[in-house]
Amino acid sequence: MVAQTRTPRTGWIDAGLAALAAGGPDAVRVDLLAKSLGVTRGGFYWHFASREAFLDALLESWEQRCTDDVLEQVESEGGDARAKVRKAGMLTFSKALLPVDLAVRDWARRDRSVARRLRRVDNRRMAYLRSLIGTFVEDPDEVEARALLAFTLAIGNHFVAAGHQGRSRAEVVEHATRRLLAD
Repeated sequence: MVAQTRTPRTGWIDAGLAALAAGGPDAVRVDLLAKSLGVTRGGFYWHFASREAFLDALLESWEQRCTDDVLEQVESEGGDARAKVRKAGMLTFSKALLPVDLAVRDWARRDRSVARRLRRVDNRRMAYLRSLIGTFVEDPDEVEARALLAFTLAIGNHFVAAGHQGRSRAEVVEHATRRLLAD
C-alpha cells in the first residue's frame, strides 16, 4: 500500500499567490485551489485554520519573498551601491514577483490591514534605497527624491501605456535609471 502524501504548505501558498496575482483576493478560493492542485480541500485545513489564516500566510510569503529574500540575495551578491539598486529593482519587480506585488497594492486600497503591511514593506524598500543612494549622493533631500523617483519608476512603469517616440520602454527606463543613479 502506498502512503498518501499531503500537498505541502508551500504548494498551497504558491497556488494562492498565483490566484491572487491573477484575480485578487476574491480569486483565492479553497475549492478552486484544491481543484488546480488536483487534491481535496481537506488537505488545506491540515495547514491552515481558515481562509483568513491562509490569506495572512500569503501576505507573509509575499513579504518574505519580495523583501527579506531580495535583500539577502542582493547583499550576498555584493557590488557597489548602484549595482545593488539595479539588482534589488530587477528582483523585486521580476516577472515572478511583480504580479503579486501589484495585486497586493490593489488589495491594500480596500483593506486596512493589507495597507499597513504594504506600508511596512514599502518603508523597508525605501529605507534600503536611501541607504544605497546615500553612498553616492550627499544631500538628504536629493537622496529622498531619487529614492522616491526610483521606486515610483519601478512600480509606475507598469501602469503607463504611452509610447516613447521610436524608443522602446526598456531603453527609456534604462536611461531614467542611469539619470537617477548618476553622481
